[in-house]
Amino acid sequence: MNLSNLKPAEGSVKNQGKRIGRGQGSGKGGTATRGHKGAKSRSGYSKKVGFEGGQMPLQRRVPKFGFTNINRIEHQGINLDTLQQLVDDKKINDTLDFETIVSLGLAGKNELVKILGRGELKAKLNVTAHKFTATAKAAIEAAGGKAETL
Repeated sequence: MNLSNLKPAEGSVKNQGKRIGRGQGSGKGGTATRGHKGAKSRSGYSKKVGFEGGQMPLQRRVPKFGFTNINRIEHQGINLDTLQQLVDDKKINDTLDFETIVSLGLAGKNELVKILGRGELKAKLNVTAHKFTATAKAAIEAAGGKAETL
């Protein structure tokens, strides 16, 4: 091996084609394959997201609609029938606190939990959550349990 026969490893160098925009002698000078005039021929051109060739883009054609309350507080709802199912499956026995709810995958650790009143609860449970509906609280207490608010 000497300096006259050095070459890169097979497959390591890609695209040894014509260098674009390097003078008329290269065959790719002048407009450098960009055509004549227009935005795409200019340097620094980048197509905007949602650009439709000058037609009014969809996100500007469609009207804004409704109202979003920025102070809304979202709660993850858990119904009484879900709690009863957990008791039946022996996943909980007498207490249900926030850590248990998260570990069972019923809510995320950063979510607020609200107990809702669908279904019926036969088991005596001490439930700890962020909020309760009136019917859920009544049903838990009627079954002999406690509803504690966090």
